[in-house]
Amino acid sequence: MTTTPPPLLQMRNVSVRLGGDRDALSLIENIDLAIGAGETVGLVGESGSGKTTLGMALMRLLPPLLEKGLSGEIIYDGRDVAALSAAEMTAIRGGEISMILQDPMASLNPIFTIGNQLREGLRLHATGEGSLRERAIAALESVRIPSPEARLSNHPHQMSGGMRQRVVGAISLTRAPRLLIADEPTTSLDVTIQYQFLELLKDLQKRLGMAMLFITHDFGVVARMCDRVAVMYAGQIVEEGPVRDIFHRPAHWYTRALLDSIPTVDRPPRRLPTIPGSPPPVSARPQGCRFHPRCANAQAKCLEPPKAFEVGVDHTTRCWFPLQAQRGAA
Repeated sequence: MTTTPPPLLQMRNVSVRLGGDRDALSLIENIDLAIGAGETVGLVGESGSGKTTLGMALMRLLPPLLEKGLSGEIIYDGRDVAALSAAEMTAIRGGEISMILQDPMASLNPIFTIGNQLREGLRLHATGEGSLRERAIAALESVRIPSPEARLSNHPHQMSGGMRQRVVGAISLTRAPRLLIADEPTTSLDVTIQYQFLELLKDLQKRLGMAMLFITHDFGVVARMCDRVAVMYAGQIVEEGPVRDIFHRPAHWYTRALLDSIPTVDRPPRRLPTIPGSPPPVSARPQGCRFHPRCANAQAKCLEPPKAFEVGVDHTTRCWFPLQAQRGAA
């Protein structure tokens, strides 16, 4: 009898509030999400849905006020990250768990050279043979930066956006992390460089066997990179499932609306549909299903908080009237 190994990361009822009071406003609420070893999970949703806040909570990099409002369990390799001391968290942050931030210019210090910033990470975390310079060169080579020896003396502004993003990736991967959080790492890249960077991440993931949480707005990136997808709206995960199910059999009306807004090349040009209204601010989130004021299928029942329904194998949604049921009734 074979047993399924536990996930590398398991989030249970994770919430982040604006302070430690129970009645404080919630930025993200009751998040349950698991990532297996070597698996890539995509996290999608409109700006302000809480994707980056969740990534920062996993890294314990929240501002002090939000750190006080962090609750729930974040079980990484059998340890509750949310309960670790600052010293214990420092020991695994940047090593076992690493993060690529959205803007490489915000991640790199403009005053110091690329070599200085690479060597700092290597000095703090990496082990291995060779001098720091040799290992810094090897790190740049691993992300396919040409002439890595010359690039060590460059400052960030002397490199293209694609190269800066690769440098950020090199710094994040110096200790071969078991879990990488990639927060919209291709936003500042053009299409060609984006493709190269994604292929590079896939290659590195295969070689290192690491798991990834890939935060993005781009469903094209999700289709290329991810095994499973979690869709966030107004601080909650409203749908989660395998990539193929999410694309071909979405269950939540918000997921359907996001997919409908993607241009395609397999049908005549048309005016793309939009989602009416805007995501609600944290201080004015509606009762019940948070998407119901913008939903084309909103009903009276939607004023009650929906529970998570299973609509397929490893496929759940928080919707009283999921699309799967609509298709079945039809």
